[in-house]
Amino acid sequence: MAAQKINEGLEHLAKAEKYLKTGFLKWKPDYDSAASEYGKAAVAFKNAKQFEQAKDACLREAVAHENNRALFHAAKAYEQAGMMLKEMQKLPEAVQLIEKASMMYLENGTPDTAAMALERAGKLIENVDPEKAVQLYQQTANVFENEERLRQAVELLGKASRLLVRGRRFDEAALSIQKEKNIYKEIENYPTCYKVEFWSPAERTGTGTKRTGTDPREEEHLGKGNPLCVWPTQILAVGTWDRPKKTIAQVLVHLHRNDYVAAERCVRESYSIPGFNGSEDCAALEQLLEGYDQQDQDQVSEVCNSPLFKYMDNDYAKLGLSLVVPGGGIKKKSPATPQAKPDGAAGMAAEEEEDEYSGGLC
Repeated sequence: MAAQKINEGLEHLAKAEKYLKTGFLKWKPDYDSAASEYGKAAVAFKNAKQFEQAKDACLREAVAHENNRALFHAAKAYEQAGMMLKEMQKLPEAVQLIEKASMMYLENGTPDTAAMALERAGKLIENVDPEKAVQLYQQTANVFENEERLRQAVELLGKASRLLVRGRRFDEAALSIQKEKNIYKEIENYPTCYKVEFWSPAERTGTGTKRTGTDPREEEHLGKGNPLCVWPTQILAVGTWDRPKKTIAQVLVHLHRNDYVAAERCVRESYSIPGFNGSEDCAALEQLLEGYDQQDQDQVSEVCNSPLFKYMDNDYAKLGLSLVVPGGGIKKKSPATPQAKPDGAAGMAAEEEEDEYSGGLC
């Protein structure tokens, strides 16, 4: 079977070369037909597990499409060549070809496909070269952001932030998380990002199921007499629920940088987030900062071991568990004030002191 597929691939290569030849009556190569034959050859070699030959066929197909000014198809061929290199465990070379393909997608005016290719490349290289993966995820986020697809952009930035934290690159991680928070803030300004929560009467006792709409005006469609009435809850943008978690992550990163001032400023700025002030997140962060400032390791560990911190993304949860206060974790104690003695005791002490010297020094 494999030999048959290899022979089939070689036949397609021969046909492709024939289409590229010119002569007295054929002045221009037939790039379109040649590219088609190269593509068929690549498929045949891939089925025969001959990935090196399949990669070469894909590259020839890409060149033929480029000569024919078909950038999208050329990019597809380069991407397929990269996938063949992936099968050969040549990941850096594979990523290089996929990056080239993404640039051609952008030139062709298909940024969504370019972003998906870059994200795919990031996933390929993440375990081998996290630094390169961070770069690819950030490039993908930039493409999505330019297309005003902010949800996809913030998701990719989140991946980059987690990789930076995993690599202990806290300065860069703090900036990346700040950019995430800024995008979440921007998302809240879009009317389509708002949700309204509908509750059945049974939910007041905790036995119902929450329904989430996509437009606050759904209340009007349901009518006031509808059993799915709006339970009095604050209607916030979707991003609002994510930003406090990003605040916790950013505070942990700042504290690992030994920058208490930046961590405190981060919490102070988050008071402007609707619903943050007085929330569980706010109280936990204030307690964390208090314990860190007083060098109380027990208080810091208690906060970081709470479910609010432990059930965050794994990389941030580890940050909390490994957080150590400066000064070796010795709790600062306020100096004890000397207790005032009763007047009677003071008088007796004075008398004893007089009696001691009443007989003179001798």
